Amino acid sequence: MLYLVISETLAIGISSLGLSALSDQSIAHSSVMAVTGSVVAVLWSWLFNHWFELWEFKQLSVHRTLLRRVCHALGFEIPLLIIFTVLFAWWFEITYVKAFVMDIAVTVFFLIGTFVFTWIFDLIFDQPRQNQD
Repeated sequence: MLYLVISETLAIGISSLGLSALSDQSIAHSSVMAVTGSVVAVLWSWLFNHWFELWEFKQLSVHRTLLRRVCHALGFEIPLLIIFTVLFAWWFEITYVKAFVMDIAVTVFFLIGTFVFTWIFDLIFDQPRQNQD
């Protein structure tokens, strides 16, 4: 829970600035989309992972192969890409092409940002330990 609260708070703050710069609109206007994006991403993560794990449980093997992990990642990211492209185009009153480019920029930022944030979080709060039994 601590990870989620810290990461989403930082994400909203930083993405508000980035969306403002990319859209040439105010930080206040961009902050609404940053908060909306955070809520959508958290809800989608919960729903998608719930559905994926239900599907996975019904499979002959629960082993997470490379193909299964790729399908999981694409199944998670592609709907978000579509949702945010549409939301950005509507909220910022821009073309779908510009909204798509903004969405790609935000996605790349979160890809790198999540990697760095998780690394720093683990350094500060220590990595979870495997059961040593």
